[in-house]
Amino acid sequence: MDHSRSQSYRSWLLGELLLVGLLASATALFSVVESLQPAYVLPDARLAFDTAVAVAAAIVSVLASVRFLVEGRTLDLLLAGGFWSIALGTVAFGLVPVLDGGSLPPEAAWALVGARLLGAALIALAPYTDGRLGARRRSLLLVGAAVATLLASAGMGLRTPDWSDSAGSPELIEGSSVVLAAALLASLWLVALIGFALRYRRHGRDLDSWMCFAATLALFADLHLMLTPVLSSDYVLQGDFLRLVAYGILLVGVWRAIAEAEFGRAIADERARVAREIHDGLAQYLFAISTQVNMLESGAPVEEVLPRLKRASTAAQQEARFAVLALSSAGGTARFDAALRRYVDVLTADGALAVELDVDPCVRLAPDEQIEVFRIVQEGLGNARRHAGAGHVEVSISERGGRRVVSVRDDGVGFEHEDSGPGGQGLENMRVRAEAIEGRLSLRSAPGRGTAIEVVLRPT
Repeated sequence: MDHSRSQSYRSWLLGELLLVGLLASATALFSVVESLQPAYVLPDARLAFDTAVAVAAAIVSVLASVRFLVEGRTLDLLLAGGFWSIALGTVAFGLVPVLDGGSLPPEAAWALVGARLLGAALIALAPYTDGRLGARRRSLLLVGAAVATLLASAGMGLRTPDWSDSAGSPELIEGSSVVLAAALLASLWLVALIGFALRYRRHGRDLDSWMCFAATLALFADLHLMLTPVLSSDYVLQGDFLRLVAYGILLVGVWRAIAEAEFGRAIADERARVAREIHDGLAQYLFAISTQVNMLESGAPVEEVLPRLKRASTAAQQEARFAVLALSSAGGTARFDAALRRYVDVLTADGALAVELDVDPCVRLAPDEQIEVFRIVQEGLGNARRHAGAGHVEVSISERGGRRVVSVRDDGVGFEHEDSGPGGQGLENMRVRAEAIEGRLSLRSAPGRGTAIEVVLRPT
């Protein structure tokens, strides 16, 4: 663990210990002062609490699912399943049975406890798993369906005489069975707390620290339930407030984790793109330079090799400059325009091809569009020179009907539209690049009538 991560972990650990100390002190006071242990008869508030918990758990489940689809971690899949169990169980067993204004039936109350136990078990297991899954959508659907099936089975299988030992109202469940269920829940949240604390110490990930805080609050919420063992839709307990705060913390933590995952994916995509650009562009010119140098070493005439070496080195310099442009975050087209003109100058230096370049200064290209548009134009010019035998090419970047349009038109030999034509792989590369920036590529060509390639860019 490096110094900065160690400092961060110590700061987090201090905060966690302070939170545990405060909650433990309050719980100890709560346990010895009976006047602090009442269950408030507030059926409307109970309904509001359960609704808030269901909504929060559902949102956390969706966010964890999104993060799983982004990164494929088993941890996120289990979190999604756990919070899906809590959300679905709260709606099916905590809210639906009391929508007509009645009290929660004992069967539904115990089914709700079962849903919370299943959810807590999946969440407790999550920090102890590693690895990634390939079939992400199918895995997510299978876990969601399995949780729903288990909850449906629990709802049909639970019966009051098997669970409740209360002798009071059938709408009020209390006693040793409730204490046991609360103890199981508290144990599961303790396991989750330890697991996420260990993960945070190893990896320093933001989500793990937020999960620790939420698990701490949920742990003490169920300890409060052990001290006031009441299950009812008419009562609000002190632990319910802690549970609600825990879900609020989870919403913030998982949201931040998704933002971090998206940022990490963007970095990975950018690295892959830069590697591709170096391979497709600069590396090719450096290889050409190396080839010319080898020819010199083999005794080739200097007057023949030197011009080719100079052209290749000039092109390599251009590629290096444009790589810097591609990595910059500056918007606009001024530098892009200059880089494209420099490339055209290098391409047409031998007089074999004439290029007419028209870039509307009012057209703005995003940084990701600049590199792909440059490569599309580069590919189009290369095809016109190498395959089409063109003598003249018109390149324009303009606005038409409120849309930005990139076009490359040559006077080459053309080809049948049904055929892939010469340079077919190059055309396919252009299509891929256009799709990468949400553009639409179209092609028109006929034998003896040249080729026109047009890309309509995404709306600004």
